[in-house]
Amino acid sequence: MASPPSYGVSVPVLLLFVSCTTALLLFILLPSLYSFFFSSSSCPTTTIATGGGGATSSISNPRSRDRISPTPEDIAWLKSQLSLNSIQEPPSSPAAWHSLRKGINPRTRAEQLEDLRGFKGISHYEGDDAGNHTALPCPGELLVEEHHSNYGEPWAGGRDVFEFLANAVGLAPSDLVLEIGCGTLRVGLHFIRYLDPARFHCLERDELSLMAALRYELPSQGLLHKRPHILRGDDMEFTRFGNGISYDLIYASAVFLHMPDALVWVGLERLVERLKPQKGRIFVSHNIKFCSRLGGDECTRRLTKLGLEYVGKRTHDSLLFNHYEIWFEFRRPKA
Repeated sequence: MASPPSYGVSVPVLLLFVSCTTALLLFILLPSLYSFFFSSSSCPTTTIATGGGGATSSISNPRSRDRISPTPEDIAWLKSQLSLNSIQEPPSSPAAWHSLRKGINPRTRAEQLEDLRGFKGISHYEGDDAGNHTALPCPGELLVEEHHSNYGEPWAGGRDVFEFLANAVGLAPSDLVLEIGCGTLRVGLHFIRYLDPARFHCLERDELSLMAALRYELPSQGLLHKRPHILRGDDMEFTRFGNGISYDLIYASAVFLHMPDALVWVGLERLVERLKPQKGRIFVSHNIKFCSRLGGDECTRRLTKLGLEYVGKRTHDSLLFNHYEIWFEFRRPKA
C-alpha cells in the first residue's frame, strides 16, 4: 500500500529556519544590547579606598557634575576623615602651632624671600646664566606669595565668591565672564579653571596685581592653556576685548568703592550692550554708593535710562571663615 503524502517539514529544514530566525533577532537586538551594557558605562565611576577599614567612595568625572559648591555630604565626609585620622581642633597659640611643626623647617615669607635673594632666586647654577633653564623666571616677592595678603582678606575667600556668583547665574563652562578689577586673580583663578578657554575677561589697572596674576598665578596653577583675556586699563574701555561680545556674568568685587561715581556710570553705560538680555547679570559687591548717594528713585531712573533693572540684594557666607559679603544684582530686561 502506498504511503499517504506528507505535508510536514523535515527536521533539518526546521532547524535551519530556527537558526536563521535567531540570527536575525540577534542582528536586530545586538546594537541595543551593546549600547545598554557598554555605552552607559563609557565614563565609569572610579572606586577608591579611603583608608581605615577599607571603606570606599565613588568619584565621578567632575566636568559631568552640575553643582559647584560642596554639599552637606561633602562636608560630613571631610569631618569623618578628620576624625578617622585623629586630626584635632586647630591650636590656639603660636607655641602650639610651633609644636606641630616638629620635623618641618618653618620659614616665614620674609625668610623665604631673603633666601631667594641670597641664592639668586630658585637657580643654583654656578657661573654665567647660560645654565639657568628656568622658563619663566619669577620675582621672589611673587614666589613667596606676598600678594596673597595685599587685599586684606584671606586668599581662600576667592573660592567663596566664585561659588556664590557661579551658582547665582547657573554658570556653564561655555559662558562668558567679565571681572572688573580682577587683581591677583584671587577670585578669577576659579572662574578660569571652570570655564572653557578664553571665556574669562578682566580689566585691571594695577601693575603689581597684573604681574602677580600673569607671572605667578597662571603658571603656578597650570592655567596658561585657558588663555584668559586680561588687560591693563582704568578707563572702562571694554571695546578692547572685541566687538559683538555678550557676557553671561559681569562682576566687580569691592571695585566701585574706589572709583568716582561718574566713571562708574560711564562703565555701566558701556556694559549694557555687552550684557546678555534677560539671562545676563551684573553683580556689584559691598555697597553701591554710586546709587546710595543719588537716592533710590534717582538711581532707579538712571538705571532705567541705561536699560538696566535692579534685581535685588544678596548675601553669602564663607565656607571657611566667619565672613559674608553683600552683593547687588542687576539685569538687562530688554534687548
